[in-house]
Amino acid sequence: MPATDRFPTNPHVAATTAPPVMEARRWLQGVDFPDNRPLLNLSQAAPLDPPPEPLREAMAEMIRAEPDTHRYGPVLGLPALRSEIAWRSSARYGGEIHAEEVAVTAGCNQAFCTAIMTLAAPGDAVLLPFPWYFNHKMWLDMSGIETIPLPCGEGMLPDPDAARARLTPRTRAIVLVTPNNPTGAEYPPALIAAFAELARSHGATLVLDETYRDFASAEARPHDLFADPDWRDHLIQLYSFSKSFRLTGHRTGTLVASAKRLAEAEKILDTMTICAPQLGQKAALWGLRNLSDWVAAERLEILRRRDAARTALSALPGWKVLGCGAYFAYVEHPHPLPSHELAPLLVRDLSLLMLPGTMFAPSGDPAAPRQLRIAFANVSVEGLRTLGERLATLGAVAA
Repeated sequence: MPATDRFPTNPHVAATTAPPVMEARRWLQGVDFPDNRPLLNLSQAAPLDPPPEPLREAMAEMIRAEPDTHRYGPVLGLPALRSEIAWRSSARYGGEIHAEEVAVTAGCNQAFCTAIMTLAAPGDAVLLPFPWYFNHKMWLDMSGIETIPLPCGEGMLPDPDAARARLTPRTRAIVLVTPNNPTGAEYPPALIAAFAELARSHGATLVLDETYRDFASAEARPHDLFADPDWRDHLIQLYSFSKSFRLTGHRTGTLVASAKRLAEAEKILDTMTICAPQLGQKAALWGLRNLSDWVAAERLEILRRRDAARTALSALPGWKVLGCGAYFAYVEHPHPLPSHELAPLLVRDLSLLMLPGTMFAPSGDPAAPRQLRIAFANVSVEGLRTLGERLATLGAVAA
């Protein structure tokens, strides 16, 4: 009997691609980076710096002096945090969101997985624009849910009319990420509204991931969806504190949906994790109440890095910046090597770690081999100039 027959595996999980960031990290093995060309890691959108010092001090006190920090909490999150998120979100979006319509999750990935589990079953379908966030596609695959791919057009924006033509009776949800991972594109409010109306008219739900909203270039309200008194019928919003407060390791995300849907989500969350980490939740609450000015300064710094990335990449002959915003630049390269071969070569010869477009698109997509994602948020303005200088030598390296 073959070894694989003795260890049966869920076929949906077995058919799901391996985690792309872990694959990219393996490209570093055995590579020596010279002192005059240290590694620039542009592969992952996770802050490398710790939370700001005042928040760390507050967290240390929570660990030391608040015993409930170490216990289970309510499945849907700390009541004080849910209330804080509800009233701040109501003010931000010009709508009405109640505390019982907010759930706190162990990161935004769990929020997405939970939302999809409440919406779709194996054999159902979800429309996903691409280039897509690969963890979203992976969860759909391992759940036995069909992904309906929607290619983005000019400006890396999805087209509602093209989406309408792809919807089927089995389509349960449309997923949007704005500002987008991986492209950095910011979706205009009118475009988001058009997709919300498309979902509503089709009897589906718009799942709107706004993880990077704190780093958008526009200061205006990102959309008016919560001003619709019927938003609960067709909208789920996702968010994460990982970027805004640098709480990546403390796994604190949010899911905003109708109280009826959250009653279903509670079943899932209780089974998965029982509750999101208490320390991360308390830290998020402290941050919301004390770090508005700090987050505003972080946003300005990310915008400076965005501008530096766009300037450096736009100056490269033959390169095209397809999208640039929040934490990401998405580019088209001019060289003969496809991106999945070019990316490991960049590690070895230029000390640059970035992800190929083939990790963000359906197999066989003709555009993906010409594309790369550059996560620039952890790189200084000077480092982004260095990025441009190294990539300017790529022609000789790839020849």
